[in-house]
Amino acid sequence: MFSHVILGVNDLETSRKFYDALLGTLGIKPGVHNHNGEAGRYFYRTATGLFGITTPINGEPASHGNGSTTGFAMSSTEQADAFHAAGVANGGTTCEDPPGWRTAASGQLYLAYLRDPDGNKICALFRPPKA
Repeated sequence: MFSHVILGVNDLETSRKFYDALLGTLGIKPGVHNHNGEAGRYFYRTATGLFGITTPINGEPASHGNGSTTGFAMSSTEQADAFHAAGVANGGTTCEDPPGWRTAASGQLYLAYLRDPDGNKICALFRPPKA
């Protein structure tokens, strides 16, 4: 459904370190630097899409969206836990409930929420295969 997600950040190198570690748990290579005018950017590419971080092009401070969440699909609960731990170890903070199983209308979900160094809310989601 999505071609890309790009989040605004204030300290590009702090955020690069955070996302290199976080996305590395998914087997995604470190971000590739791309300079666009005054804004610095890092892109993380996969066969299915692009995730990026950027300093705002308009020169204003980046801010997180209250109520916004960027979710990443996990292949297991262990991968979700590693993703969450890498984020916390690299400047993120845990938020919501601790990582674990939740019951939703669509069935059981394993969720692990954290905020990146700029306060953007990130979620690791594992949905077990249907029996």
